[in-house]
Amino acid sequence: MPEVIFPGPEGRLEGRFTPGPRPRAPVAMILHSHPQAGGTMNNKIVQLLHKDFVRRGFATLRFNFRGVGRSQGTFDNGIGELSDAASALDWVQQIHPEAEQTWIAGVSFGAWIGMQLLMRRPEIKGFISIAPPANMYDFSFLAPCPSSGIIIQGEADEVVTPSAVQKLVDKLRTQRHITIHHDVIPGANHFFAEELPQLMKSVDDYLDMRLGQDFSGR
Repeated sequence: MPEVIFPGPEGRLEGRFTPGPRPRAPVAMILHSHPQAGGTMNNKIVQLLHKDFVRRGFATLRFNFRGVGRSQGTFDNGIGELSDAASALDWVQQIHPEAEQTWIAGVSFGAWIGMQLLMRRPEIKGFISIAPPANMYDFSFLAPCPSSGIIIQGEADEVVTPSAVQKLVDKLRTQRHITIHHDVIPGANHFFAEELPQLMKSVDDYLDMRLGQDFSGR
């Protein structure tokens, strides 16, 4: 997948982009975990999500937030990173202006950013949030959450407490017109170190259900 450099709010942003196989291909963007805890676009989970969406025929982008890798700028506690994500989505949409649908996926900190982005971008029709840090950041902005999606949590997550994520899920499930799926991966820690196959099966089962065979790539 080709390396790309595109403009962000604080200078250039570095990414990896796989174009869609057809003009109206759906779009997916994947957001990495906390920059100050070693999160980059080359995180294993981010790479697996990228490959999964590509296999399903999506135009797929993952990128480094400001101050990570070759992306310019400095960490901005989520405010600037949300602007980075908006700029990245703008860039993809310039390439695929007729995308039939848009998805956002995020890991930990990236899940928090992604869920803020979907509040601002009505074209986002689905989300995948992996270990959203509900015990560290305020998710009350999801009122109401505009899109259906899945939240996946590790049963033995030592960073994000499963109870905080369950509380978030319960709150979102009270909202009408959306459906929130919630999978807990037995024995998995925050990084799903030994449970990546189970994590990706959860993602695949959900995408199979949401997208059907039209986008399955099978």
